[in-house]
Amino acid sequence: MPHRHPLSQALALHTYPEGFKVARSLNRKIHFHLGPTNSGKTYEALIKLQEAKSGVYLAPLRLLAMEIRDRLLEAGIPCNLITGEERQLIPGARHTACTVEMMNPNQHVDVAIIDEIQMLQDESRGYAWTAALIGAPAKEVFVCGANSVTVPCIRAIEALNEAYEITYLERKTPLILEQDAISGKKYNRHNLKGKLQKGDAVIAFTRKDVLTLSARFRQWGFGVASIYGALSPEVRRTESRRFCEGDADILVATDAIGMGLNLPIRRVVFSSVEKFDGLAGRKINATEVRQIAGRAGRFGIYPTGYVNAFEDDELIHLEHMLTTSDVADLKKLPVAPSFSHLDEISHALHTNKISEILDFFAGRIGIDSDLFEIAQLQTQSQLGLLIDEHAPQLNLRDKFTFACAPISWDKPIERDYFLTCLNTVTHDKKQSLPSDNSWLNSTSPKHLEAAEDLAKEISLYAWLAHKFPKHFYEFELVASLRNQVSRYIERALLIQAGYQDTSKELMYKNGYR
Repeated sequence: MPHRHPLSQALALHTYPEGFKVARSLNRKIHFHLGPTNSGKTYEALIKLQEAKSGVYLAPLRLLAMEIRDRLLEAGIPCNLITGEERQLIPGARHTACTVEMMNPNQHVDVAIIDEIQMLQDESRGYAWTAALIGAPAKEVFVCGANSVTVPCIRAIEALNEAYEITYLERKTPLILEQDAISGKKYNRHNLKGKLQKGDAVIAFTRKDVLTLSARFRQWGFGVASIYGALSPEVRRTESRRFCEGDADILVATDAIGMGLNLPIRRVVFSSVEKFDGLAGRKINATEVRQIAGRAGRFGIYPTGYVNAFEDDELIHLEHMLTTSDVADLKKLPVAPSFSHLDEISHALHTNKISEILDFFAGRIGIDSDLFEIAQLQTQSQLGLLIDEHAPQLNLRDKFTFACAPISWDKPIERDYFLTCLNTVTHDKKQSLPSDNSWLNSTSPKHLEAAEDLAKEISLYAWLAHKFPKHFYEFELVASLRNQVSRYIERALLIQAGYQDTSKELMYKNGYR
């Protein structure tokens, strides 16, 4: 039996569910709507949300929160939008669409929807879905997503003695894996020409590959829309609309389309089945394949969805992933520390170093539970190291806030701007929005990457403005600057030239295949 630190009892035996007092008082009923993409699993839940006197939609992405807010407004239902970056509040509104991390556990509503429950598997954000599942403050809670994490969810709900029902849904259109890869046995870029069709979504796993393939397909005469992770939700919406309205024949996208974007895709074509996960390259797994491939065959538009790949070996991998179980190896639900947990550890260890406190929580605090486990806190710990190095005297609460900032700590440009913002608070200064943007009215695409970086800086500024409004005081100007940046990126995407070779082509050139 592992040794437990004496702090464990103080921190862990206050059982996690009891921290959500409103949810525990409601005698909730949980409705699981589980199934693959294109099965309508969220559709019925959204009808219940619209019919309810009050409700909340908990989204995996800011983009989805925006889409559901717009849907409710179009239905004549006042709806707030709350994400880490914005608070668009309508006087008298009793419905809210928000990102899952922004759930208010103390605001009682009639109906709550938790979307994409399989995100419990996400190492950096899974804990937010645990908090939603256990703490959504609604009498009726609809849990929508894939069937991959059902077992640990049901165990937790049964332990709470809450009623639940499970509805399994099937795809509304068949999904067919085509027999012959579009480039044949071995990939050759010239073999692709003439094989692509209107309604295709070509999937790549890097920004460079998306841009390269987009530029190439435009040269071949196609209208092309592009979607990848570095694009803001505003730009993704514009690119989605171009594809939906027929301005673009083909969509080139990363797995960013695998979550929630409802697009009229006839066929999904994988340009590769390998992605880099931050440490090494790996083949995409069953859950990823199903989430992405399942976007083909949009119900009501196409009677059948099709899936293909660039070469035969990749087609074999897709077939295996589409037919094997995607049930996750998730035994317990991940939970993250609250500030009160960290404050108690700080006093017990006599340290103000947030990195040490987070590492202690993750590695030394045991939860004596069959239901929950400590979440992986790698991102927060890495940010904690930066914070302790550059702002050692900052108070612990502010350190914790910065450790939760939505940035990629391993990307130098994001990290540098993060440190600039940290310095602003540490030295009690004021910081304006980034302003060296003379190229924003340019018609040249050469600033595309700079514009993407600027969009991320704007997002961090907006996020921090809600935490430190005195220091990040130009929040009212965020929307205007964000709009400028988005319009520049949209123009640049239409004319950017990409790169000479895709990742796959470079591998072939270098003899790796």
